[in-house]
Amino acid sequence: MGVDPARTERGGYGETLFEPWRPGEGERIDLGSLAYDGATRRRLLAVGAGPGTRCLEIGAGTGTIARWLAEEVGVAEVLAVDRDVRFLEPHTGGPLRTLAADVTAPDFEPGRFDLVHARFVLMHVPEHRRLAARLCGFLAPGGHLVLGDAVDLTSSAPPDTPYRQAMRAMWRALRETIGTDVTWTPQYPRLLAELGLTDVGAEITVPPLTADGPITAFWLDTWRRSRSAVLATGLVTPDRLVLAERALADGTAADLSPGLITAWGRRT
Repeated sequence: MGVDPARTERGGYGETLFEPWRPGEGERIDLGSLAYDGATRRRLLAVGAGPGTRCLEIGAGTGTIARWLAEEVGVAEVLAVDRDVRFLEPHTGGPLRTLAADVTAPDFEPGRFDLVHARFVLMHVPEHRRLAARLCGFLAPGGHLVLGDAVDLTSSAPPDTPYRQAMRAMWRALRETIGTDVTWTPQYPRLLAELGLTDVGAEITVPPLTADGPITAFWLDTWRRSRSAVLATGLVTPDRLVLAERALADGTAADLSPGLITAWGRRT
């Protein structure tokens, strides 16, 4: 499987930031899973995941969705793909298999899967439309593509609070270091329709920024791990970043977290 040259020149997710070998990275990913897995599971069940389903999970991370599909939903097959499968390997067996591969260029026979799912993947890929089209090609007739990514709900709008400054700086830092771009994600329904899928729909899940919430802990850890890049943007000062972290930690941010936009469609 090939590697996207644009990603290679800049360094992609897990190379420049959020390297899987760093202590605590699996726990950070799991915090995001705690916040969003419920919504993802409901959507996958709604599009028909169940016994007999052949599933492809792209960018499987620590494998919370792949394991759920294999162990609780009872699907026929789950192929979990990630560039680094160290979090997945202890759970392989039965219907769950893993493949260490570049998720930007998967290569399978057309029509192999009844369900293809990718969450927080395409936002990190410059040629997201090309990858989405490729994933469509792996669907069997009647199969569903389900894609989820972050949607920014606050950082471009006033008021100019420390929290919003920190979020604005984070998105700029991720774009400049690993190519992350969430500006296009609200266009997901149109993208899937243009790719020829039918029964297209989309929804947004926004977990609350409570002091004890998993999404709060996720953003605090994400800011910590990307701190140098965030401050290098010049969009937030060290003092303002500390204030933003404090507001998150004590539950006084009084704002919206970036949400998860999930879009789906069916191949005819």
